[in-house]
Amino acid sequence: MTARAPSQPLLERLRRRWAQGRPLGSLRSQLLRWLLIPLVMLVLLDAVFVYRNALDAADMAYDRSLLASTRALAERVSIVNGKVVAEVPYVALDSFETDTLGRIYYKVTGINGELVSGYGDLPPVPKNVPRSQNYPALVRFYHADYHGKPIRIAALLQPVYDDSMRGIALIQVAETLDARRGLSNQILFDTLIWQAAMILVMGALVWFAVRLVLRPLMRLKTEVETRTLSDLSDVDPTLVHKEMRPLVSAMNGAMSRLQQLIASQRRFIADASHQLRTPLTVLKTQAELAMRECDRQAGAPPDIAALRDIVRSIAVTTDSTVLLANRLLTLARIEHGGENLAMDTVALRDMAQQVGLEMAMAAVAKNIDLSLEAPDEAPVHGQALLLHELVANLVDNALRYTPPGGSVILRVRVGGHANETVLEVEDSGAGIPPAERERVFTPFYRVGAALESNPGGAGLGLAIVRDIAALHGARLELATAANGHGLKVSVHFSGGA
Repeated sequence: MTARAPSQPLLERLRRRWAQGRPLGSLRSQLLRWLLIPLVMLVLLDAVFVYRNALDAADMAYDRSLLASTRALAERVSIVNGKVVAEVPYVALDSFETDTLGRIYYKVTGINGELVSGYGDLPPVPKNVPRSQNYPALVRFYHADYHGKPIRIAALLQPVYDDSMRGIALIQVAETLDARRGLSNQILFDTLIWQAAMILVMGALVWFAVRLVLRPLMRLKTEVETRTLSDLSDVDPTLVHKEMRPLVSAMNGAMSRLQQLIASQRRFIADASHQLRTPLTVLKTQAELAMRECDRQAGAPPDIAALRDIVRSIAVTTDSTVLLANRLLTLARIEHGGENLAMDTVALRDMAQQVGLEMAMAAVAKNIDLSLEAPDEAPVHGQALLLHELVANLVDNALRYTPPGGSVILRVRVGGHANETVLEVEDSGAGIPPAERERVFTPFYRVGAALESNPGGAGLGLAIVRDIAALHGARLELATAANGHGLKVSVHFSGGA
């Protein structure tokens, strides 16, 4: 059963899914969308509230007018000869019947519920209608349907009395909703027109503001596009806003690193061409000498010894050229793409033993005692081919610069600071003066003692070792050998595998 990986936060997963599944579009269009769409929604929401407030104000105004009509009718209700009567003049009746704002209906109900005047089938007051708190009167407003038309009714309780009796009369005045609906539609139309005009004006302002704000970015884009291929100078951060300056600084840093990479490649190409030109010229000269010797001895017995010396020189020069070319290719591979190689657990002791066997013949040829001290397993995390190259370069350098009859010790141990795995190569050669130990890691740099003991060297071994060690996060040290002369190179791998 495999353990489940910890779940990522929802926002992080959504961000990655968005970034992987949908490419980013125009910054201007995204800004406009994220500004205009919420703005339009807010304006529409505001239009709804404005419309509702306007309707409430219109209803209040119509209710006040309806209550005024009801009060005017209530003032004409009285008790005559023990009966409730409503003296409604014909002019008032005409006004009720043909109101310009809508159809008006009324009903007057007596103390005992009898019809006094008006439309007897006018809908009664529902039981659950509360008294209006907006006016100092016993009035209730409610909606109802009358002859298939929606109406608004004001029901006013009016006290009536004389010397013989007293009680409460009910006066109802109803109004059709045509006028109210007409006003509501007018309010809605005016609100939508005003809000649409506001959306257009604000949209134009937002578009102009986004265009104005993005102008420095367009200026930066134009400057970068118009540059030549060789122009890698820094971009002026003042061209853009303060929030964009970290991006420009990062871009300038990338350009600076690119300049360093290009300069390094140029130096590498120049040094490589210079270093390769010399052995190739020597090789050509030696081949011409061999041809000249053959021509000189044409028809005569050949001088085998002379030809053998020339061919031997050609072989030595060819070996040096092959070694130089291989090391140049290794150095180029490490500097450009070495970090992309797969890492794994490597047994450093087995690696050292393998390199010792490979270098045994070279040590025997120079009568050098090559020994291995590796009591520990010494696993490290790294790239096997590059680690093999590191050990091989250290041993090869030690054999080249150790005089015949000397010794080279290849040592692997675990311990010391933070349980490090340490690789050491110690020789009995001339060593490197402390003042020169930092400079020997520069490609093609060679100290005077190295030139005397091995004039055919390339000066790339320690440069390759330095780059491989840096790629593995290892620490490299140069010191004097334990016997007081010679060189000891130590590579410290932190933490093992």
